[in-house]
Amino acid sequence: MKKALITGASGDIGSAICYRLAKQNFHIIVHSNTQLKKAKSIALTIQQNGGSAEAVAFDVTDAKSTESAVSKLIESGAIQVIINNAGIHSDAPMAGMDLKKWSSVIDVSLNGFFNVTQPLLLPMIQTRWGRIINMSSVAGVMGNRGQANYSAAKSALHGATKSLAQELASRKITVNAIAPGIIEGSMTGNNFDKDTIKQLVPMKRAGKADEVAALVAFLCSDDASYISGQIIGVNGAMA
Repeated sequence: MKKALITGASGDIGSAICYRLAKQNFHIIVHSNTQLKKAKSIALTIQQNGGSAEAVAFDVTDAKSTESAVSKLIESGAIQVIINNAGIHSDAPMAGMDLKKWSSVIDVSLNGFFNVTQPLLLPMIQTRWGRIINMSSVAGVMGNRGQANYSAAKSALHGATKSLAQELASRKITVNAIAPGIIEGSMTGNNFDKDTIKQLVPMKRAGKADEVAALVAFLCSDDASYISGQIIGVNGAMA
């Protein structure tokens, strides 16, 4: 059974990805930084439905603790699917944005991607099969007012995705990014009312976490073995 690590898995999109990949017979490693109880609950639900899962907690911005944690996870075999889903918002117009807001967002989305992925690459390469999916945002494609930090982090992740895809292509490892738009859930519920969504989204509705998870599941399948280095939007035709 192949192992899949989903970072930031306690949120709406992360948990939906966990449940979807569990149905595809992956062993799910449910990661959280501060919500280990929620991660354990997701893992238990997967187990109760006949799947295989475990929960783990570490701070993706801490390179040493991340390396230590993932080293333990691969003692029983390589992790062949990495879903880099951990991310945070700390919005402000750039004229009023302090260094902490700028750095913290980039640290989680961009440095966290490196800290998690880099130590897992050689074991994955040795298996000659793998899937790496980096969760981005429509803000990384279009930009967004008040999110220069978030947009910068996600745009940089696009470049890293394309470069890593080229490095790993000959090893049968694909690397892609998914850029969701407005998705129903706790992250967006208080920011967009129905009228705003109708103005911003040509489909006139917010997306669902399960719709993002469905794309993740496809990209992790053998049917997607020739798709790599792509930034794929799930945004109701926003961009």
